[in-house]
Formats: sequence, structure tokens, C-alpha cells
Amino acid sequence: MSNFWDFNVWGSILIFAALFGALLVANIIKKMIPFMRKSLIPTSVLAGLLLLATSAIYQSVSGGRIMFDEPAFNGSGMAFLEVITYHCLALGFIASAFKTSKNKMSKKRTVEIFNSGVTTVSTYLIQAVFGLGITLIVALVIPSFFGTAGVLLPFGFGQGSGQALNYGTIYQNDYGFTGGSSFGLAIAALGFLSASIGGVIHLNISKHRGRLKASDSEECAISSEEVQAANEIPMQESVDKLTIQIALIAFAYFITYLMMWGLGSLLPGMKSTIYGFNFLLGVISATLIKLTLKFLRKKNVVKKEYTNNFLLTRTSNFFFDIMVVAGIAAIQIETLKTYWGVLLILGAVGMAVTFIYTRLVSKALFKDYAEEQFLATYGMLTGTASTGIILLREVDRDFKTPAADNLVYQNFPAIVFGFPLMLLANWAPKQPYWCLLVFVVFFAVMNIILFRGKIFRLDKNRTTSEHDEDAEETTPVEQDHKE
Repeated sequence: MSNFWDFNVWGSILIFAALFGALLVANIIKKMIPFMRKSLIPTSVLAGLLLLATSAIYQSVSGGRIMFDEPAFNGSGMAFLEVITYHCLALGFIASAFKTSKNKMSKKRTVEIFNSGVTTVSTYLIQAVFGLGITLIVALVIPSFFGTAGVLLPFGFGQGSGQALNYGTIYQNDYGFTGGSSFGLAIAALGFLSASIGGVIHLNISKHRGRLKASDSEECAISSEEVQAANEIPMQESVDKLTIQIALIAFAYFITYLMMWGLGSLLPGMKSTIYGFNFLLGVISATLIKLTLKFLRKKNVVKKEYTNNFLLTRTSNFFFDIMVVAGIAAIQIETLKTYWGVLLILGAVGMAVTFIYTRLVSKALFKDYAEEQFLATYGMLTGTASTGIILLREVDRDFKTPAADNLVYQNFPAIVFGFPLMLLANWAPKQPYWCLLVFVVFFAVMNIILFRGKIFRLDKNRTTSEHDEDAEETTPVEQDHKE
């Protein structure tokens, strides 16, 4: 039996206290320092960097001892930070999956959402091509370097610290990549900085040239219907409404664990990969529960709506914020001393490639709201969906364009097309050069799908253009009909 004053009782609580304390300090810094307020760097990223800096200073003055591995944090705080990052990724996705959409999709919106999902996967692939290409070249110069490390670029930039940690750990445990988990987390941190730096530079240049005007900085009021709709369970009854949301998320994650345990038992050789897909199986579990509740509502077995989008959004944001702080704080700088040059090259190239590609796609396929789509997509593909929303709010605070919805609904096509990428990432350490070739071919195929309208309608458009040379003879009604 433990004494209540022992560190094994308080260690985990103290770790969470450090995470939340860093968030509070980072929020104060963001509010009080004008430069930081304008920087667009997410508070969670700033909090993680504060903990990382504090840990580095502590290590230097204490003779090499790691701050989070001290007895006060149960002697294994760094490992626990990785556990927090791993679980928060799935929990955040589960909370998002429980949200319901009440908007009917038009054909145009369906196409735009599909294109958003394909854009996401195409960006993953171009990040993978450049990332793997860079590290394979480094491995030729430095044979001891893990040449497949560049595959972590799309996971760190495109999917955030959770997936970067998952695959970094797989490479570390299964393929001998020393410091693989910290390498993945470092790439994720550079991704968040790329979102902030690249986003701020672009916004400032665009404002200076008069191409856009930032939205009003005042917070938008929340309607009472968002918090409590007519057909939902009460906010406070015998059990709090927020408690119900968390209970549903926890139940879905329990089912996720059973699925992973079952698949891991059937396929022991793929256990690391299966448990790395906790977020994907979590989305499937949440979707199944949501469909079950919908069926029971239709049969009038369940009288009220149990999920609430407002509370689920707050909950998912909570998990993602903690994931980011813990993920950055879990970086072990000592293991990255020999990798800093490669990391900086990957970060710079990843930022440039993502910026250019998402900019071109947004201008070509989302002409009605190209600026908003670009900022949202670029932010998401260098950080998380929350980072994309941060950049989007600078030009579309009320979310009048469909860009914010695209971030939410693009997940399904992105998962469908992106699943092969995750499998390829496990194959890459065995056949890196063949994998690079597959990435290139896969990227070409995805772009054919993405630009299918422009590619396969080229001759038709040319014929139409030839027939419309005498445009003055076309009446406005006829012209509208053609459009």
C-alpha cells in the first residue's frame, strides 16, 4: 500500500501540473508581449518549447540529469510524456469523430471536400518524397545515419506529434534508429514553427500588398443553441453533460483497445503497426457507436441526443493541446545532437514544399476562397487542424467560407487514400529506394485524381473555346446557361 505522500502517488499528477502550468505561462506571454501575440505561434507549441528549454537548462546545471526523470516525476517522466502524446492523439480524433453534421452537402461541396482530402494525401506524399530523398543522400555521406528517417517528415508535419512519435518509436524499436522517437517529435515541433513562421510571413506580405484584410480580432459570441439544443440531454441532470461526452470517448477507446488487442493477437508480426493505428481504429469505434445511437434514436429507444458538438470540440481541442505540449516536452535533445543539421534541412525543405504545393492547389481548385483554403490547408499540413484554424481565423473569423468545414470533412477521403502511405512507411526501412519510387508514382496518381477536371476536360475546353470565338453573338442567358 502506498503512502499518500510518496512520489509514486503524486508523480503523474506533477507531470500534468507541469504541462498545464506551462500552458498558463505561455498564454500569459502570448497576451502580454505584442510580438508573441502577432506571431500566430499556438500557445500549446509555446508551452512545449518553454518546458523543453527548462528541461535543457536543468540538464546542463544538474550534471546531465533529465528533469522529467527525477524521482518527483516517478523517475520515468519522459516515457510518460510519450504515453500522453500517444493516447491524446487517439482521444482527440475520437472526440472529433463523435461530432455530427447537420448540413446537407451539395454536389459542389462534396467535390471540394473530396479534393481537400486528396490534397492532404498528395501533400503527405510530396513531403515523403523530399524527406526520404534528403535522408537517403545523407546516409550515402554518413553510412551510420538511418536513411529512412525522412519518412517521418509527413507524419511530423502532416499529422502532428502523435503520429511522428508512433513511427519514430517503431523505427527505433524495430529497426534500430537510435533516438527515433525524439527525431519524430523534433520534426513535429519544426512543423508547428513552420506553420507559424510561414503563415505570419505570408499574412504580412499579403496585407502589405493589400491582397487581404484580417478579420476583426474580437471574439465571436457563442449562441445558446450550440451549447444546449432542444433535442439534447440537459446540461446538468443526475450526471453532467460533459461527463457523458467523456464517457462516450472512453468507451470508444476501450473498444479500440479490444480491436488492437485482437488484431495484434492474430498478426503478432504487425503488433507495432496495429497499435500505431490507435487513432484510426478509434475513429472507427466512435463512428460505430454514433451509428448505433442514431439507430436507437430512430427506433425511439433513445429519446434524446447524447452527443454535443460544442462540448466535443472543446474536448478534442483539450486533448490536442495536451498532445502538443507533451510531445514537444518529450524531445530528448541529447539524442539529437548529431541530427540537428539534417533536422533543419528537413524543416526548411518541408516548409517550402508544403507552402508552394498547397498554394498552387488552392489557387487552381478553390478559386472562390483560395486564400482561406490555402491558409487552412498549409496550417494543418505543417501542424494540426487547430493550427490551420488559427491561420484561417486571421482572414475568416466567422468561417463564412467553406475552408473550415473542408478541414473537418476531408478526413474520410484522406484516411482512405492515406492508408497505403502508412503501410509504405513500415516497408520503407527494408526497401528505401523502391519505397521512394512508389512514393513518386503514388504522388503522380494522386495529382491525376486531384486535377482530373483540368486533365480530362482539356480537349473539351479547347473545342468550346474555338466555338466561342464569336462571344459577342452569345446572349447573356445563353452564356449563363453554359456557365
